[in-house]
Amino acid sequence: MKRGNLKKRIYTSLGLLIFTFLIAGYNFILIFGLLILGILSILEFLSLTKKIFKNQFGFFSLNFLFIVYIFIFCLLFFYFSNFLQLKIILFSLLLSCVASDIGGFIFGNLFKGPKLTKISPNKTYSGVFGSLIFSAIIFSISIFFFTSKFDFNIPLIAIITSISCQLGDLLFSLIKRKAKVKDTGNFLPGHGGVLDRIDGILLGIPMGFLSLTIIN
Repeated sequence: MKRGNLKKRIYTSLGLLIFTFLIAGYNFILIFGLLILGILSILEFLSLTKKIFKNQFGFFSLNFLFIVYIFIFCLLFFYFSNFLQLKIILFSLLLSCVASDIGGFIFGNLFKGPKLTKISPNKTYSGVFGSLIFSAIIFSISIFFFTSKFDFNIPLIAIITSISCQLGDLLFSLIKRKAKVKDTGNFLPGHGGVLDRIDGILLGIPMGFLSLTIIN
């Protein structure tokens, strides 16, 4: 990665981290953030599917499903944020998803090694391992910090969350590959579009919540 692009990526990541803490603390910022992220995600997805589908049925069907999913995701995210215990779990899962992405980036660049799949050429097995490790550590620390509790199900939930994040990332990598584009947009300097950043989160948080419900 070029030095200038790496700087942009770091600065944008710091901005996103600050934004995450702001939405955790202020409901009006959360509402505004969800609206902006939801709208931009839909616009980016529409742009991708226009490049893929030739027939109108496929185009409208997939976009309808995506819009419904984004609407439900944002609605539940806001609703759960109004209950303290659910809010702790929700934002701990969000931090776990972010940690999964960071862990994959760091381990992938440090250790490199065999490629995971042709769908996303930059992904390696070392990156997958780093994602799992970082996700488990951050989720465990976050839960312990807020609740002073720990059990061995917590890292397991984090691992499921991380795997789901990576599957979500691969799914959108496949869509981008079909559309013959590198990024979903250029809204976030050094990162690409909004979907490039939240693709894993869109699957990671729901699966993390589901696994937490089933395991506990």
